[in-house]
Amino acid sequence: MSFSLSALLTYSFLYLLLLFGVAHLTERGVIPRAWVQHPLIYTLSLGVYAGIWAVYGALVVADETGYGFLAYYLGISGAFLLAPVLLTPVLRIVRAYQLTSLADLFAFRYRSQLAGTLATLCSGIAILSLLSMQIKAVTDSANLLAPDAEPHLTSILFSLIVVLFAVLFGAQRDQGSESHRGLVVAIAFDSFVKLGAMLVLGGVVLFSVFGGLNGLEDWLAAHKARAGAMELGIHDGNWRTLMLMSFAGALVLPHMYHMIFSENPSARALSSASWGLPLYLLLLALPVPIIFWGGMELGASTPASYLVIGVSQALDSPALVLLMYVAGLSAASGLMIVSTLALAGMLLNHVVLPLHTPQDRGDIYRWLRWIKRVLITLIILTALLFHDRLGAKLDLIILGVLALSGVLQLLPGALGVIYWPEGNRRGLNAGLVTGVTVWVVTLVLPFSNVANPLAAIEAPLIPDQQNWHIFVFLSLSLNVTVFALVSLISKPSAEEVSAAQACSWGALSRPQRRELLATSSAEFVEQLSAPLGEEVAHREVERALDQLKLPAAEYRPYQLRRLRDQIEVNLSGLMGPTVARDIVKRHLSFKPLAGDDSAQDIHYMERALGSYQSQLTGLAAELDNLRRHYRQTLQNLPIPACSVGDDGEILMWNHAMAQLTGIAADDVVGGRLLALPDHWYTLLDDFVSGQDLHRYKHRLDLRGRPHWLNLHKAALSGPDHPEGGSIILVEDQTETRLLEDELMHSERLASVGRLAAGVAHEVGNPITGISSLAQNLKLETDDADILHTAEQIQQQTRRISTILQSLMNFARTGNHAQANRYEPAEIHRCVDESINLLSLSDQGRGIRYQNQCPTDLVVLGDEQRLVQVFVNLLANARDASPEGGLIRISGNREGYSAIIEVIDEGSGIPADQLDHIFEPFYTTKGPNQGTGLGLSLVYSIVEEHYGNIQVESPAGPETGRGTCVRLRLPAYEGDDQERPHSQNERSLN
Repeated sequence: MSFSLSALLTYSFLYLLLLFGVAHLTERGVIPRAWVQHPLIYTLSLGVYAGIWAVYGALVVADETGYGFLAYYLGISGAFLLAPVLLTPVLRIVRAYQLTSLADLFAFRYRSQLAGTLATLCSGIAILSLLSMQIKAVTDSANLLAPDAEPHLTSILFSLIVVLFAVLFGAQRDQGSESHRGLVVAIAFDSFVKLGAMLVLGGVVLFSVFGGLNGLEDWLAAHKARAGAMELGIHDGNWRTLMLMSFAGALVLPHMYHMIFSENPSARALSSASWGLPLYLLLLALPVPIIFWGGMELGASTPASYLVIGVSQALDSPALVLLMYVAGLSAASGLMIVSTLALAGMLLNHVVLPLHTPQDRGDIYRWLRWIKRVLITLIILTALLFHDRLGAKLDLIILGVLALSGVLQLLPGALGVIYWPEGNRRGLNAGLVTGVTVWVVTLVLPFSNVANPLAAIEAPLIPDQQNWHIFVFLSLSLNVTVFALVSLISKPSAEEVSAAQACSWGALSRPQRRELLATSSAEFVEQLSAPLGEEVAHREVERALDQLKLPAAEYRPYQLRRLRDQIEVNLSGLMGPTVARDIVKRHLSFKPLAGDDSAQDIHYMERALGSYQSQLTGLAAELDNLRRHYRQTLQNLPIPACSVGDDGEILMWNHAMAQLTGIAADDVVGGRLLALPDHWYTLLDDFVSGQDLHRYKHRLDLRGRPHWLNLHKAALSGPDHPEGGSIILVEDQTETRLLEDELMHSERLASVGRLAAGVAHEVGNPITGISSLAQNLKLETDDADILHTAEQIQQQTRRISTILQSLMNFARTGNHAQANRYEPAEIHRCVDESINLLSLSDQGRGIRYQNQCPTDLVVLGDEQRLVQVFVNLLANARDASPEGGLIRISGNREGYSAIIEVIDEGSGIPADQLDHIFEPFYTTKGPNQGTGLGLSLVYSIVEEHYGNIQVESPAGPETGRGTCVRLRLPAYEGDDQERPHSQNERSLN
């Protein structure tokens, strides 16, 4: 039973096209999102681990070692069963720092580009053998089905097809972006095809060859000698070594790292895979003995490596033969695509970019995609060359052993990332070089038949297919020994210690609170434009801002530090951690330290402790609960409190402080005092920088109302707190002050009331008598002189009565009497009403009033009392103005104050009288034109509204005429009214 090569290639192309179609439909959203994100899809995608082993390799090992083929499945199953302590810690690091490969992980943890490069080269050399294994399996199986085909041509055509689809699959997205869901679904489909084909063949053999389970038992009983070979060799060293290499594969195989960590949708998916993948591998292993025994019964003529095809041919089923060929093609192509994608990313980050960092490119993403495509092509063509020169001459098992033993050298460094903080880059590099050298000398060269150094020196033990496990353990043991010894005798750098803390399970790094040279997100774009280009820099900064849910214009120091870290993480996924760290360190650097050390970043520590809360146990959990208790005590303290570092950064802002200021803690914590509104910044900055530890009854106008505050300060410096800083308590004494003022006002009213009552009684009664006598006199005579005199007497008594009434009105006014009943009052409306009242008694002088106050200028007060103020001021201005004169009333807002000016064109007020105009009964008007109580009343009402009044005369220095009366009142600020400046923007120094 045979096929033509063109037919096989067509089937191969169509199957890979089907895989690409599945991936494309997934990316377009055609396949439901719920299906794509289901943990089963992720678990099936991890089946890429089996590769060609699942279809061909397992039967070879079953033929040689019996049940020893299970070692390849048991090792990685053990790793996944230990996922909570082995894989989950790595996943946490990978997701936090966007480490897309094991080389990235090494470069990040050991702070060494060389470590990443060595890991990449080691993986690259080893993976060539694994890729050659896949090419050999597909080529040999195709030759079994198409005997006339040229093997060399078959391998070339298959490799070119894989190059095409590898580029289509993986190089469409930017490295480090979201997971390639299309690739995951396609590989999951690929794994399903492998499993389905093996189960179908196993079922067909079970029922058509053996007649079911009972028939299989009878056959095994009748062929104990032949079937018993499956039980041999299970205790040899090769079996145990294969299980160790399989265990390590979960961490060190590039395609497994890529699928487990880089394409991982969530920690929940890994939890499901911890039992799902072992179950999948068990199902893959179940048909292997049945197929093996079926091949024995049918007398299949093919080598054990391709027994699945031989059994299918013996069953004379073309469909089954084609199914098994497609299963082998599926296993090989899926592994090759994922492996080359992963290895291309490693080469890009740790070989290409360190040698040539792209600069001044319009689209760095496009450049990176093209470089990755080139690397994918070079990797597969190099694997083809390796296969043509060496791989084609080796069997599948040896190729697999060379690949697994090569990447095994990365296991000590990988375990050191999470379990040995004392390990350093010198130890890792020395151990890796030693292990790889021994691996090449004792395994690669002898098995590839290039050279055999051990035979040349007549070593007592020469590697072969029976004892290769000895040399695997030898290389690994020397690797671990050198790694440990060099790490113990050499001192790690400060960067390595910090990275080790970040990677260690349960450890908490304590970064410094330092100030960046770039003071805004816009400056981040400017600084990153040099290495990345303006467009890419803008995109990366926007991406990081969006991930952190920060505003587009960010200025707060703590948020800028978070933004810097997030940009480094994102660039790490794009270019690798070393290049990313170098770019960020050079272009987003910190200001030089003023002292020997800087304070710790308390905000970072708070966030980290918050994320660790569910993981803390025992004493650590109790201490964390105590910390949370004290923190909550400060937050819920009924007294406003805040903490400020020596560098002016706000470290704490409790709920009472937020309520008093109207500023949420999230808006200011991590920012500078300068981020606060003017009045709060002036108050707190002056108090923090001053020498006083207490300040009492400081007046501050908030939302149109005056507040009186007591401030208390305590330093945080000491042996247990070397970072320094201050904590400030703010007591709101407004209610107490208002009560005191009301009491004083009541006492004043009582005193003035008694005085007014006395005056009214003692003076008012005689005046009434005089007025009555004058009236009688007018009625008793017709003498013109006497009548004129009586009229003058009445005029003077009316004037005295007016003065007494004014005195009574003045007594009734006082500070703060109605402060609690004030409402928003529009200045423009108050002025208009005052103008209307005065216009009724203008007496035909033609005075013009010009109201220039904005309609949105609002103060908190008694509108009628304010009208009284403007009536008095405008009346004075009218009386001082010439006929046809202009009186201008203007207003504007300055910060949190409303400024109103009344300007006339009169003769002005002499300088020597300006200091007396607010005194009761003092007037600059002529006789019988004023009582001298108008401005006193104005002054009293303005004070009642917690404002002040100033008079400038002359108003126009160039003319020497006119008077300007300037009122300053606290402006009303509604709850929904925007602040004059964004607090975030004001963080900019």
